[in-house]
Amino acid sequence: MPGSHTDRGELHGITVVLDTIGDEVFIGRYFEERDAGVVLLDVDFHHDGAEGRSKADYVRSAAQYGQWKKLDSKTIPREQVRSIKPLADIGAV
Repeated sequence: MPGSHTDRGELHGITVVLDTIGDEVFIGRYFEERDAGVVLLDVDFHHDGAEGRSKADYVRSAAQYGQWKKLDSKTIPREQVRSIKPLADIGAV
């Protein structure tokens, strides 16, 4: 279909949780994967332990209340990505 974005992957346009092998977790709209890494738009992020919250606590809160955009876009190097899943798949507590 002309104008579709199927070439950008099945997650294109979906708000996802991208967990890294480090201490950061990102939430944003999945745009695409490039050579440089995974591109997210309208991104929020959290460092494990910041404000006394773990990455899991932050993600559960975002699933329940939403997240605040801190960055227009962010490219996360593929080798730093532990997992990517739709935010909607995270159970809010």
